[in-house]
Amino acid sequence: MKNLTYRFTRLFGALASALIVVISFVSCSKQKEPVDYVDPFIGTNFFGHTFPGASVPFAMVHLSPDVDTQGWTYASGYNYQDNSIIGFSHTHWSGVGMVNGGEILLMPTVGDKNNVLPGSKENPDEGYRSRFSHADETASAGYYSVILKDYNIKVELTSTQRAGFHRYTFPEAKNSARIVLDVGHQIGNMNSKGKSHLKIIYNNRIEGSKSAGLGTVYFVAEFNKPFLYYGTFDALYKAPESGDGIFPYKDEEIGDKIGAYVYYSTTKNEQILVKVGISYTSIEGARKNLEAEIPHWDFDKVKNDARKIWAKELSRITIDGATEDQKQIFYTAAYHSFLALYISQDVDGKYFGSDGQIHEAKDHDFYGSFSCWDTYRSQHPLLTLTAPDHVNDMMKSIVDKVKNYGWLPAQHFLNVFGETMVGDHLIPIIVDAYKKGYRDYDIDLLYEAMRKKALEHPKPPVPVYAGRSGLDYYMNIGYTPVDKVPEAVPNTLELAYDDWCIAQLAKELGKEDDYNLFMKRAGNYRNVWDSETEFFRPRKLDGSFLEEQNGREQGIVETATGLTYYKYFDPLLVGRRPNRHYTESNAWQYLWAVQHDVQGLINLFGSKEKFINKLDTFFEMTSTITPPKYAGISGTIGQYVHGNQPSHHVAYLYDF
Repeated sequence: MKNLTYRFTRLFGALASALIVVISFVSCSKQKEPVDYVDPFIGTNFFGHTFPGASVPFAMVHLSPDVDTQGWTYASGYNYQDNSIIGFSHTHWSGVGMVNGGEILLMPTVGDKNNVLPGSKENPDEGYRSRFSHADETASAGYYSVILKDYNIKVELTSTQRAGFHRYTFPEAKNSARIVLDVGHQIGNMNSKGKSHLKIIYNNRIEGSKSAGLGTVYFVAEFNKPFLYYGTFDALYKAPESGDGIFPYKDEEIGDKIGAYVYYSTTKNEQILVKVGISYTSIEGARKNLEAEIPHWDFDKVKNDARKIWAKELSRITIDGATEDQKQIFYTAAYHSFLALYISQDVDGKYFGSDGQIHEAKDHDFYGSFSCWDTYRSQHPLLTLTAPDHVNDMMKSIVDKVKNYGWLPAQHFLNVFGETMVGDHLIPIIVDAYKKGYRDYDIDLLYEAMRKKALEHPKPPVPVYAGRSGLDYYMNIGYTPVDKVPEAVPNTLELAYDDWCIAQLAKELGKEDDYNLFMKRAGNYRNVWDSETEFFRPRKLDGSFLEEQNGREQGIVETATGLTYYKYFDPLLVGRRPNRHYTESNAWQYLWAVQHDVQGLINLFGSKEKFINKLDTFFEMTSTITPPKYAGISGTIGQYVHGNQPSHHVAYLYDF
């Protein structure tokens, strides 16, 4: 699409439009429906980390082109500035900075050379990669297409919740039309602990498993035309006889960088279709998913059904007074919001639990991933308004996780738990939903789980790192010290907010003693306030604030336990993990992280006038930060960073 830069910068206008959103829960009666405004290419440039491929809301499958797999720029596998495609894989993350996904890639080609490596962007001819032009690329809600210029093949993609559907229109190619299934392909470098496996069956099916960084993805791929001939490959192996790892007519392979290839003879404009079901539980689960959701070969039916599903979801929201451009930006943003959470259970309800066992969600969709530091401020509150049919299922999923794991997790993906971000932010997600009337789940179990985590360390088999960071310091001295806990300032601020949320739920449930306890802890943010500099400032265990830099050369302190942190306080320093004082931000950007007690924050400044003056300075001052530079500092207005979460609420503080 054209003018992507213009559209991206107009995102601020779309957010302003959100102020006049009217939730109507009825279909839009205008001739042009909300779904028609969706442009999946918006966000695919300038670190938007979105993908243009086919999916339906809250789906397991996100079938999309991959142009590269390495580096933060390619977290979603796609960047609009590129001009060659590796292939089309079935799993992607939308809008996150985690470089992961890209499982089960297919790529159609034509030619005599049996390439099993993708080749480089600099020289696509050395592999199966193909050049393409954006002029030959289209995308809409639930559909994607592109022409592969090197092979003159038209690729079309659509999908259901758990299955992807490919339609390839080939040129005439005698014995040289080929489809590669690259199981070894993956976005990023997350280590896998096991081996992948594939098997070719019945001359028209390939099934197997991909051992990925966040678990195992099982797949079943069916082709509408029997193979002319086939084989497997292992890209990490070179046979002494042939010098490569290609094995003609072999029907099974085990390894890391493995795959399969199939050949056809095609007539001009002949279409070959491939449908792929995936599962996180088993090959049988993938097969059931495929058979239940695409039991036929009617590509257009699946495409049209996907559009209808999107039309229904997006028609819940109408906006007044918006221009056509603003509608495009707004409805595309709404579209992306429905891609940020994914189900992970099979059609029979089975899912891979956090305890490593297979469980069954009997009456709800199971959501395996909660990137909650990224989503608790805006994404989840938005979904309580725009996706009411899904919220109770999300809460039931958290109940399942607590039962399976024996502990309340924080941020995690595909039920693989790792406390990688500060805070304990499933708590505000739960409390927000409960306060808004979503109550078809076991709130008592969730309350006890959040209370336990706020007061205790986990016990085996739950690992120590699953507990709150710096909990003992936080409870005993009211803050987490910079010389004992990583990212200590935001850790204190965000836990104070989480405790305030627990207090609100305790009040709703009639637990007065707990309410008083957690409301007192909600004021812990004051314990890292430095009235001299007027910042929340790193504070040591001995009670002293970290020294200001004042022109001295910045250094790094290493403690006896191996913890490292920047030696001096600099309010413009973001820095790098593991040394940074603030999470992906600096002191200016975390200055406003007291969402639960804005009046208390104003009081710290001494008056509302001084508070507003500080806000004005925040938006008007330089947008530069102290080196090293940080890619997450994007979309700046002064020190306001629209591209990072801690700034998202700040503009609204003027209206307090």
